[in-house]
Amino acid sequence: MTVDLGSWRRAPFTGGGLTYDCFEKGEGPGVVLIPEIPGLSPEVAEFGEHLVDAGFTVVIPSPFGTPGRPITMGYTLGIVARLCVSKEFRSFAVNAERPITKYLRAVARDLAARTPGRGVGVIGMCFTGGFALAAAVEDVVNAPVLSQPSVPFPVSGRMRRDPGMSREEFEIVKERTRSDGLCVLGLRFSGDRAAPPERFATLRTQLGDAFEVIELDSSPGNPDGYAKGAHAVLTAEVRDNPPNSAFHARARTVEFLREHLTATA
Repeated sequence: MTVDLGSWRRAPFTGGGLTYDCFEKGEGPGVVLIPEIPGLSPEVAEFGEHLVDAGFTVVIPSPFGTPGRPITMGYTLGIVARLCVSKEFRSFAVNAERPITKYLRAVARDLAARTPGRGVGVIGMCFTGGFALAAAVEDVVNAPVLSQPSVPFPVSGRMRRDPGMSREEFEIVKERTRSDGLCVLGLRFSGDRAAPPERFATLRTQLGDAFEVIELDSSPGNPDGYAKGAHAVLTAEVRDNPPNSAFHARARTVEFLREHLTATA
C-alpha cells in the first residue's frame, strides 16, 4: 500500500516541551489520530482519510517513524527498540504520567479552539492506545477512543492491569465520567496478548458504564477468519467486501465520535 500525504497540511507543533510534525486535513469537528507502531503508515493515513470523508478535521501527530513509509518487519522492530528506551513514552512504566500525553493535550486544545463541535476526539492505537485516555485529562477531549492499548508493555501482571497513566490522571478521568458525562470507547481482539484483557478489566471496573467495549472474536475458527495474532482493529484488519467485524467496529468508532462531538448530539 502506498499513500500520498501531499494533500495533508504539514507543520511542526510544539506543546509540553516537545515538537513534532502534525498532518492536518478536513473540515468539521476535530479528531486527533495518534499513529500506531511504526508510525504514520499508509494504513494509518487511509484511516485518517476515512475520518476526513466522514466529516471531521483530522490531525495526525508524527512522534515516531517516517511519515508515509510502508510497514516492514525490520522497520517496525527498529521503531520498537527506540520507543522502549524513550523517556517521552516510558513504555514499561506503571502508574506513570508520560511526557507525550502533555503534548497530545496541547494538540487537542489547539484543535478544539479552531474547530466546531463540542471539544475533540482523540484516537490512540496499539502503542498509543492508552494515550487517548490520558489525553482526556484535558476537558476539551470529549471522545477518547482506545484501540488495542498496549502500554505499558504487558510483561508482568501489574503491567497488564495498568490503565496506562498515573493514578492522579486516572482519578481526573474517572471524575469526568461522573461530572461531565465523559464516555470512553475501547476496542480489542479477544486473543490479543499485546492489549491484555486485564487492562480492559481495570477500565471496566473503574469507569463502569462510561466504558463501552468492542471485543472482536479472534479465537480459532472465528467467523471473520482473523489470525491468532490479529491486533490492528481500525486499520490492517478492516475488510469491506464483505464487511467484517472490524469494518463494523470502525463504523461504530465514527458514530461514537459524532455522538459526542456534534453540537446537536
